[in-house]
Amino acid sequence: MAYKQDFTYVTGTEPHRTRTREILKAHPEVKKLISKNPMTAVWILACVSIQIVMAYLVKDQAWWVILAAAWCIGAFPVHTLFVCIHEAAHNLIFKKPSWNVYAGIIANFPSLLPTAISFKNYHLKHHAFQGVHELDADLPDHWEAKMINNYFIGKALWLLLFPIFQAIRTIRCIELAVFDKWVIMNIVAQIAFDAVIVYFLGWPALAYLGASFMFSVGLHPLGARWIQEHYLVLDKNQETYSYYGGLNGINMNVGFHNEHHDMPSIPWNNLPKLKNTAPEFYDNLLYHTSYTKLFFTFLFSQEVGLYSRIVRKERGRVSLTDTTMPDVQMIKEEISA
Repeated sequence: MAYKQDFTYVTGTEPHRTRTREILKAHPEVKKLISKNPMTAVWILACVSIQIVMAYLVKDQAWWVILAAAWCIGAFPVHTLFVCIHEAAHNLIFKKPSWNVYAGIIANFPSLLPTAISFKNYHLKHHAFQGVHELDADLPDHWEAKMINNYFIGKALWLLLFPIFQAIRTIRCIELAVFDKWVIMNIVAQIAFDAVIVYFLGWPALAYLGASFMFSVGLHPLGARWIQEHYLVLDKNQETYSYYGGLNGINMNVGFHNEHHDMPSIPWNNLPKLKNTAPEFYDNLLYHTSYTKLFFTFLFSQEVGLYSRIVRKERGRVSLTDTTMPDVQMIKEEISA
C-alpha cells in the first residue's frame, strides 16, 4: 500500500447509525444497557488524588526523574481521567447534566489546561458528523497531514505535540464554537487548581502534571489510542476500530470504540456487554490488541500517515440543532427514522 497523499473520500452516512438500527432490531434487550454509572466519579477522585500525591513526591526531584515519573506512571491516571471526561461529555455518570459538567471539570484538574467542556462541545459533533471535515475536529487538517508526512520524525513530533494540533483544528470548526458559563467555570476552576499546586508544591510539581498530560495523549503507547479509533491501519475501508487489549482494564474500556459509536448512551462498564450481546455485528470487524504494537507501526510504517482517514462531504440528515439532544434521544430519532 503506497503512502496516501489525500484522505479517502466516501459518499453516504457513517456506518454507526445503520448498525445501531440493525442491533436494536435484532437485540432490543441492549436498551437495558443504557444507564448512568456514578462509580465513574470514584475513578475520578482516585486518579486526581494519585496525581496530586505523585506531584508532591517528585516536587524536589531532578527534571529527568520528573519526566520519567510522568511517562511511566502519570500518563496512566491522566489518560483514565480523559476517559472520565469523555463519559461526562455524554452525561453517562449522573442523571443531572450539571453534575456531569462538575465531574468533567474535576477530572480535568491534573491536565492543567481547561479543556473538559470544550471537548464535550466538539466531541458530540464528532459523533453526529463523523468524517465531515469542517465539523469533525477529530480529523487532521490538510496542512497538518502534509507537514507531518509519513516519516518517523514527523509522526513522533505530531504525537508529542498532539494536544496543540488538536486545539488548532478547532479553528476550522468555527461553526461549532461555544463559549458559555460552563466553559468559563472550567477556565476559572482550572486556573485556581493550577495556582494551588504552584503555591503549595511548586513549579516542578506543576511540570510533572503537565508532562503527564502530554504523554497521556501523545508520545506514549497510550497515544496510539488516537490512531486505533479511526485510522486506516488494518483495512482501507473500515472506518472505526476497537481495541480489545489489557489496558481496557485501567482505561475503563475505552478501546470498545465501535461499540461506543454504535450506542453512545451506554456507559463504559456496559460496552463489553453490548459486544457479547450482539457478537454477529462485531466479530467480523478487524480490531487491535496491542497499543505498543500500533504505536510503533504508526511511527515506522511509511504506509500509514495522517491521511489514513475516511472523509465525507455530505452532512447526512442530521442538523447542528439535532446534536444538542441527549444521546438517548438521538438514538430514538434513529430508530424511528
